[in-house]
Amino acid sequence: MGGVSRRAFAVAALSAFTMAPAASAAPLSASEPPVRRAAAGMRGMWLATVAGRDWPTRAGLGAAEQRAELVEHLDNAVRHRLNTVFLQVRPTADALWPSPYEPWSQYLSGSQGRDPGWDPLGTAVEEAHARGLELHAWFNPYRVSLHDDPSHLIPAHPARQHPEWVVPYGGKLYYNPGLPEVRAFVQDAMLDAVEKYAVDGVHFDDYFYPYPVTGESFDDGVAFGTFGAGFGSLADWRRDNIDRLVRETAARVRKVRPAARFGVSPFGVWRNAATDERGSDTRAGVQTYDDLYADTRKWVREGWLDYVVPQLYWSIGQNGADYAKLLPWWAEVAEGSRTQLYVGEALYKAGDQAQPAAWQDPAELSRHLALAARHPRVRGHVFFSAKDVAEDRGGAMARLAADHYTLPAAAPR
Repeated sequence: MGGVSRRAFAVAALSAFTMAPAASAAPLSASEPPVRRAAAGMRGMWLATVAGRDWPTRAGLGAAEQRAELVEHLDNAVRHRLNTVFLQVRPTADALWPSPYEPWSQYLSGSQGRDPGWDPLGTAVEEAHARGLELHAWFNPYRVSLHDDPSHLIPAHPARQHPEWVVPYGGKLYYNPGLPEVRAFVQDAMLDAVEKYAVDGVHFDDYFYPYPVTGESFDDGVAFGTFGAGFGSLADWRRDNIDRLVRETAARVRKVRPAARFGVSPFGVWRNAATDERGSDTRAGVQTYDDLYADTRKWVREGWLDYVVPQLYWSIGQNGADYAKLLPWWAEVAEGSRTQLYVGEALYKAGDQAQPAAWQDPAELSRHLALAARHPRVRGHVFFSAKDVAEDRGGAMARLAADHYTLPAAAPR
């Protein structure tokens, strides 16, 4: 970019993309051109930090290098006319801000608990807002680690201090969602960030109870025996545990930061129609209601969520899970509720030679947005993830932006 600084570029891009006056599209006079109205709706991207998926490029970078990489992702969002970044700030029971509850994330310094020398979440909020972007803090509630050896956690880690909270499963460690003290603790840990920073949203991904692992069972029988009285089954009790987490978190977010919105990005299939007549016309191997104990349909219908972003990570016409069938199903679920419906899009599959033929066509995602435009309940899209927005394999992101994001991006509300 020659002698133009990143900040100067961002300011110029912001002026071009997000600062157009929201006036009438009619000319003010015969000699003046029309004013372009900003397009409303969610245009988001996830910025994943777990295992350095998107950022930082490697653990242990210096503070200045980490900050520069983060700012580049924000600038890239502006360049692609997006309006929201979902930053993963608690990937594995850790923190990307100075937390009194949990240690600094190892994905920053390379060592769990080591101060990286700066405040990533505070910087992200400030720099996102300077560019006209919303910043939603993305939390994973119950995942403790990507390994199953507690001795690899620092001694001060809450999971080491309270081993009775932890369940090993599938080679990982999880907090037990069935313990009331765990539910209170993880909320306190997450809400600490919401109290301290002017985040625009609080965001959960699709992990509640862990995805099923063949031949293993999640060992929460003792907790069920203690707290499961009155429930007809272990599954019903587990769903109630997650219902409580979602309902209580929603209430606490509204109390702590009323302007922030609370949303969840679930796996895209609630239940198959063969399991439940209210389900979608799919044959998915995972159903959130039955396998993750997350009654995502209920959360929307009850209005507990401000927004929902189902991960519809399939192509149009895909056998067993067709984007064109799941999209109207979710639109019908959201109809009549207060919950805004956005759609999670699998940008990471576009141009990936390991994916089926549909994903080799750079127009596939553009067709998703064209189909969604026929459903008024769909208020926007979120792309997984930031690295793929930047790389734009096969030109899929450029194609959809040219087809659908020609107008500046207004706030997503």
